[in-house]
Amino acid sequence: MKALTLLKSIRMRPTVPLQIRSFQPDFVPADPTAKPKRYKLPASYDPYGPRPPPSEKIIQLAEKIAALPPEERMQIGPTLREKLRHPKMQSISVEGVDLGVQGGSAGGSGKVEEKVEKTAFDIKLEKFDTAAKIKVIKEVRAFTNLGLKEAKDMVEKVPVVIKQGVTKEEANEIIEKIKAAGGVAVME
Repeated sequence: MKALTLLKSIRMRPTVPLQIRSFQPDFVPADPTAKPKRYKLPASYDPYGPRPPPSEKIIQLAEKIAALPPEERMQIGPTLREKLRHPKMQSISVEGVDLGVQGGSAGGSGKVEEKVEKTAFDIKLEKFDTAAKIKVIKEVRAFTNLGLKEAKDMVEKVPVVIKQGVTKEEANEIIEKIKAAGGVAVME
């Protein structure tokens, strides 16, 4: 009797499976032997989209420029830069090799290159007095905005470049401060 009342209190529910797999009636599985589609990419990608064709005036100007002798063509860039008031690009040199403005040698130009005065300098810490190590670290921290640990690690890696791309006046000022603290720094 007790068992019967217990069974009545527990309602019997029909069991429902936890997962039901059903497909749409028109579902067709992919062919495993099919090759992936190949899309044709454009020859050149322009992120700004298609550009309108150049005007007739621009085409005539380009033809006139192409007909000029090479010596006169080389004068177009500097003249336009001057007329449009664009800043002059400085030449880049890597370990004694002058790359020029375009990154290549200026073959056949016939010009004598001007010596460009250096405007940006690097400061290199050559050595320091071991008794004045803490003072040197404080000076390095003052003008590099490094933390104590980073400045200490930098000073311990002597010789090391401690500041790059500073003006000549600022470089002389920093060198004097390091000298007063007990270190030897040079300008490169």
